[in-house]
Amino acid sequence: MLLTIDIGNTQTVVGVYSQGALLHMWRLATNTDYTSDELRIKLHALLGAEGIDRSTVTGAIVASVVPPLTHNWEKVVQRSFGVEAIIVSVDNCRHLLGIQDDSFAELGADRVADAVAAKAKFECPVIVVDFGTATNIEVIDKDGVFRGGIIAPGVDTSLRTLVQRAALLRSVELEDPGVAIGRNTSEAVQVGIAVGEAARIDGLVERIEEQLGYKCKVVATGGLSHRIAPMSRSIQEISLELTLEGLHLIYQDLSARA
Repeated sequence: MLLTIDIGNTQTVVGVYSQGALLHMWRLATNTDYTSDELRIKLHALLGAEGIDRSTVTGAIVASVVPPLTHNWEKVVQRSFGVEAIIVSVDNCRHLLGIQDDSFAELGADRVADAVAAKAKFECPVIVVDFGTATNIEVIDKDGVFRGGIIAPGVDTSLRTLVQRAALLRSVELEDPGVAIGRNTSEAVQVGIAVGEAARIDGLVERIEEQLGYKCKVVATGGLSHRIAPMSRSIQEISLELTLEGLHLIYQDLSARA
């Protein structure tokens, strides 16, 4: 079995693959104070709850945007399964994205995984919208080459910041109020944050397609995709496991090259 770990700023998503299929997926709160011992206990509990024998895990791959936790998860994998985790970076995945030079050196591992999975799973050109702590957009052109992307504040991040800085506003559910003009404060915030995020995505997709000169498949992923994507006029599909699928594909490729 293969253990895939996507360490995000808000959540850490863990998945187990067997014979190419995702068997289980869990979402954990990301906490930079957790030691490797605490993480190991949590992971063992998750595996045990599903009856997974730790001895069956023969490989692991990690995508991390939280450097303090990367090494801790490496230690967890080594101590739990006796294997060395592959750490995803743009440097070891350039060939999968058609990147021929040293550009995109700062591209996050989660964005790399999203782009690799989208290129493999969908017909190019394709745009990935990942709704997380940040809203990330990745663009793969009609030739299967990664062209770059966009980073913006995530929808939940925007809501939290607004509520913290505006004394008279309170948090609301991130859902479609069914109107474009809020009839009360809650609806006004929902339109501004949730519907506004969908409209922002639609506007950015339009500009991306104008620059490329052709239309693209648009796919959403991330923890909030099921809330925002239905309000978008450009997003055509939701793929919640896209990042983990990218990790699975990267592991297969890098293992074959080793």
